[in-house]
Amino acid sequence: MKSVAATRRRKLLQAGTPSPSFRLPKLDGGDAALEDLAAGGPFLLAFYKVTCPVCQFTFPFVERLYGGGKMRVYGVCQNDPADAREFNEEFGVTFLTLLDNEETALAASHAFGISSVPTLFLMESGRRIARVMEGWSKRDMEWLGEQAGVSPFRQGDRVPEWKAG
Repeated sequence: MKSVAATRRRKLLQAGTPSPSFRLPKLDGGDAALEDLAAGGPFLLAFYKVTCPVCQFTFPFVERLYGGGKMRVYGVCQNDPADAREFNEEFGVTFLTLLDNEETALAASHAFGISSVPTLFLMESGRRIARVMEGWSKRDMEWLGEQAGVSPFRQGDRVPEWKAG
């Protein structure tokens, strides 16, 4: 029988609330704290798991937002480094990836209240959460594209309106 704590859904942090602090290892070595990331102004924090099909669908579009050069993006992978590298290579992810896995006890994921992936947080200066996006939403991705000054979609992309995470 599962404990009550094991079945309880975490409370996802919402827009307008301050972000919890964290320090996570970087995929390519070293570590980064939220304060370090926030020092450069607004950015997108994108939590994912390599086995998640919606993450696999979403992240190439997130990479297009990053590739446009106007939006800073940081991935937060809930898997081990080898799996994160393989995912990034397969899906074309070039933005900085942080690791929030069993070695960190998923500390950042728990602090943000994440219960499904992908979950994206647009962070404002001052560590305030500006917008929260769970799963796949074409409307959210279009909005992020407007913020980044790029179109995340190309002619011929087959893009559903919504997919649960």
